[in-house]
Amino acid sequence: MAELDLRRPVVRAEEPWRPAGRRRPGTLRARATWTGRGRLVAGLVALGLLVAGAVLIPWLGGLDQGAVDYAAVRQPPSLAHPFGTDAVGRDLFLRAFAGLGVSLTVAASCAVISTVIGTLYGAVSGLLGGWPDRLLMRAVDGVNAVPHLLLGIVIVALYRGSVLAVIASIGLTHWTTVARVVRSEVLSLRSRPFVDAAISGGASRRRVLGRHLLPAVVPPAVLSSVLILPHAVWHETALSFLGLGLPPHLASLGNILAEGRQAVLLGSWWIVVFPSVLLAATTLAVAGVAAWWRDRSRPRRRSELAL
Repeated sequence: MAELDLRRPVVRAEEPWRPAGRRRPGTLRARATWTGRGRLVAGLVALGLLVAGAVLIPWLGGLDQGAVDYAAVRQPPSLAHPFGTDAVGRDLFLRAFAGLGVSLTVAASCAVISTVIGTLYGAVSGLLGGWPDRLLMRAVDGVNAVPHLLLGIVIVALYRGSVLAVIASIGLTHWTTVARVVRSEVLSLRSRPFVDAAISGGASRRRVLGRHLLPAVVPPAVLSSVLILPHAVWHETALSFLGLGLPPHLASLGNILAEGRQAVLLGSWWIVVFPSVLLAATTLAVAGVAAWWRDRSRPRRRSELAL
């Protein structure tokens, strides 16, 4: 056995040259980056397909909300009816995507209302500070103390069957999360040098709020709005499932699931399964986009991923 010559210098293979700032493949940072991009691409593709299907499929299929076909009652999935038919013979494929479109429209409206109210409320609360801030936050705690679904049922019960009542019941009960996020951002920005310089220069609170604070809280507010979207879809579905949401003749995921709960006992599982799959797919798609936006909009999160 040959002896190791310790006098001979050890020659190490040099690593290939890489441009500055280029990530080494296989590192944690590179894997985290590709994972985030994968979430974004998958979420955008899935969400785009769902939205396109909700818009185009009912229109191309010529969906008639009042049409019934008693000769095709509760037929299982087939080539003619990919999702089967419901209890009155309507094509569930068309109604499920039409219901998805209605639910997304209602949820998007609720998300916009909640974001606008929460952003203004949280920004004003954080800017005022002191006892006004504490008083406004106690009002937020009071709204959060009441279950959102229960408060939504009370609002919808006063105007039963109204689409605007459903939007108001969700939008007026989900703004508190946005308000808390925006308030925390404003409190952290109040001590920044550019805010102190603006106040020292004679800028009013209204100018500081509109010129410096509101543009800085847009990313977390948009992230909160995106996260509210799937929650609003589930909330509208729950209200419609209980019979207090959208009108029964209008196709929505909640109405379809409410109609299918009795059909499941008769073996018509497809009336519940396919709308539930669309509901879960929408939630996962939005969650993927929101996760990427969260990682990009939070510098601390980006630094943790880079370690």
